Amino acid sequence: MLRRSLVVVSLLLLIPMSTFAAGVKNLTSPQVKTFLAQKKDAFLLDVRTPDEYRQAHLHGAVLIPLSELGARLNSVPKNRPVVVYCAVGARSASAAAMLVEKGFRDVYHMTDGIVGWYRNGFPIER
Repeated sequence: MLRRSLVVVSLLLLIPMSTFAAGVKNLTSPQVKTFLAQKKDAFLLDVRTPDEYRQAHLHGAVLIPLSELGARLNSVPKNRPVVVYCAVGARSASAAAMLVEKGFRDVYHMTDGIVGWYRNGFPIER
């Protein structure tokens, strides 16, 4: 467990501080679960790889890998809240910052990713 935590911290240290953009609202997975129950129109964006998505994803999530997000911004609605997640929060932090930079106003970043979601006992689809 400690080793995994150190890896996550190491990965986060590689992310430029500009990634943690103003305008991005950081939420933990329990907060996202509550948010999604209240905001039925929220757009749930998974920015992991297709293989990761096939293994497990959140119900209703749309897959747009981080590497494709810039070219597929028109697939993300600007008139709805957007909740972005990845495995542990590193890629989704970059994706959320990109969305805000491109004019999205209602962007939420799930800081603990699908790993946190799963560890909290919340349902996933396989």
